[in-house]
Amino acid sequence: MPFGATLWVPFYDKLTPELAGIPFFYWYLFLWVGLGALVTAVVFFATRER
Repeated sequence: MPFGATLWVPFYDKLTPELAGIPFFYWYLFLWVGLGALVTAVVFFATRER
């Protein structure tokens, strides 16, 4: 999911909208870092043996 969302660079290659003064390009990528970790944790806990 994170790979697909960051694959098409022209979608997020812009400065606006800003979030707390941070350009869209940066906070969009940082958002996917966090979501990628969340997806990984969900899959890990859903598939581990008890």
